[in-house]
Amino acid sequence: MKIDVNWSADVHERFPKLAICIGVITGIRVQEESAQLRQLKRQLYEEVRVRHSVEALKDDPTVRAYRDFYWKLDIDPTKTRPSGEALLRRVLNGNELPSISTVVDAYNLASIQTIVPISGFDRNFLNPPFRIRFANNEAFIGIGMNKPMFLTEKVLVLTDERQVLCVYPYRDSDCTKITNQTQDAVIVGYGAPRIEEGQLKEAVEKTLEYIRSVSGGKVELVKVFASS
Repeated sequence: MKIDVNWSADVHERFPKLAICIGVITGIRVQEESAQLRQLKRQLYEEVRVRHSVEALKDDPTVRAYRDFYWKLDIDPTKTRPSGEALLRRVLNGNELPSISTVVDAYNLASIQTIVPISGFDRNFLNPPFRIRFANNEAFIGIGMNKPMFLTEKVLVLTDERQVLCVYPYRDSDCTKITNQTQDAVIVGYGAPRIEEGQLKEAVEKTLEYIRSVSGGKVELVKVFASS
């Protein structure tokens, strides 16, 4: 699969420094859980609880960058939080992340560690090239949704040639989600203004490292795509 990302002219004009990082990993074995995953969870829960507090989280530079980005998209980040912050807050409040599968849990763990919003898709359901654009009053069913939502022209989305893959950067499509049958996955780390490309790449590399540790596989690609 050849990976490429196109940016609509209006997105490029509004956010000329926006970037995403894409990683591809093949030959994974998705399970409900594993001993390696349980150990990784214990390790990272302890690490982030030492490093962060709920009270100070709003002042973290990465949290601040995504929150400011949300305000520019007319999204109130205190009501709809960027996914990395939302997951991290859950852990800081003494809760655990939802247990989905070894791969999904691994990229959620990378997200709480880096605070970068991260998606995972089953490669077999993707039809690249990808595009970042504003929605056009189109229906979208995200993971866990019982009925479609309609995305207005204010909503930033990641799409392929056929469908919306993600409401940028906090809700993934149900149609392309990773399941226990997934063998090849595409991981996306979503940037925001003031998030450096190196930070995005590091987040995706960390994600792929965790996936390999709990589900095996071979990393085929890690690449940053920028709108500039």
